[in-house]
Amino acid sequence: MPTHSLDFEYDSRTIQEFVHLFNAEELNLEPGFQRDSVWTLTDRKKLIESLLQNYPVPSVFLYRQNENGKLRYDVIDGKQRLETILMFQGAGRFRRSRFSVKLPLGPDNAMEEWDWRRIQKHGHEYRLMGYKFQTVEITGDLADIINLFVRINSTGKRLTGAEKRHARFFHSDFLKQAGRLAEKKRHFFRENRILSAGQISRMKHVELVCELMASIQAKGLINKKKALDGIIGGQSADPRRLRKIVQDTTRVLNLVKKTFPDIRTTRFANSADFYSLFVLVWEMDQEGCILLDPRRNRQAQRLLIWLSDGVGMVRQQQRTVEGAAADQRLFADYLLTIQGDTDSLATRQRRAEILKKIFGGLFEKRDEHRGFTVEQRRLLWHSDDRKRCPKCDRPLCWSNFTIDHIKPHALGGKSTLSNAALLCRKCNSRKGKSE
Repeated sequence: MPTHSLDFEYDSRTIQEFVHLFNAEELNLEPGFQRDSVWTLTDRKKLIESLLQNYPVPSVFLYRQNENGKLRYDVIDGKQRLETILMFQGAGRFRRSRFSVKLPLGPDNAMEEWDWRRIQKHGHEYRLMGYKFQTVEITGDLADIINLFVRINSTGKRLTGAEKRHARFFHSDFLKQAGRLAEKKRHFFRENRILSAGQISRMKHVELVCELMASIQAKGLINKKKALDGIIGGQSADPRRLRKIVQDTTRVLNLVKKTFPDIRTTRFANSADFYSLFVLVWEMDQEGCILLDPRRNRQAQRLLIWLSDGVGMVRQQQRTVEGAAADQRLFADYLLTIQGDTDSLATRQRRAEILKKIFGGLFEKRDEHRGFTVEQRRLLWHSDDRKRCPKCDRPLCWSNFTIDHIKPHALGGKSTLSNAALLCRKCNSRKGKSE
């Protein structure tokens, strides 16, 4: 995309000037298109060392805006550098992020730990505050600014696909909702080793949640590369539908957690495998499968471990040129789906077919008819001679009795007379709340 509508001004600013802009709330380190901080403490220490030794560093790119006569600068490139300086000084909201650096600032040039307070105490602060960054101040259309941000962040720590989407579509309601849900599920992804802390810092958890939400919106598997930009970038759902997608995604994530509580010990902790498992659970839930039966959940977990270990064994055999045995065909077929382009629709479909073969017949389906018919109510009423509530012994009459599923409907109980009992309304209500 051309950027002919952008105007550039080249100049320089001291660190003192940047600190002043930050304190005056005229420097925005986190415009909507910016990514999260990705530098490590080691990266930050190296920068401070470079600045105090007067080494050159890359230019800072600023998006200059005039809002009601007041200038404001959005940082396009240089966020990590400016943030590091503010952390080192403990300025403003960074006061709890102070750190020290080994530097030869003493009289004998020995390498010692120096923090900002010690540097000020010994009169060395001018060495940092007087350092000049080369700056590029840019004005123009926001769309062109975002495109420039993506282009110039192609060096150093390259932008991930998730970070590029965040930059281009930061205004998207779909992306905002996915970001909020991803943050709520951050611990789940970390605890189960689906994503590492480093991957989460690069917004991979947001990308994964976008995939899950997009699949629910599409009612099935999607091609990751083709679908996400279209859905996030404008082909999204209306607010009501979007809220339902978030609710459904949350529900299925919770079902996955309860159905497969030990997922972290299997290969399904890998995001590509986890995606397929998520869609499988969503499909089974849509089909009315009962996914919270403890006995069947234990069996499901054992099958997941069996599949994971079998695939791992075949992979190990391939590395030693042994190949898969005849009874390992299923594992070998699954292994083919996690090699190469794991996120294409065709590959995901093959992986889904294998998972359905393994788990498809395990879970019982709910009775489509949850309630009892008028005829069933009459038959049950007339077949009970006592007509008293079996729980509280209260007398029942035609107007106050209810029919209870002896085996709860949520656990596969059928709406049949053999699974029915008379209860008073109060006891039935209590039982429903306790289940």
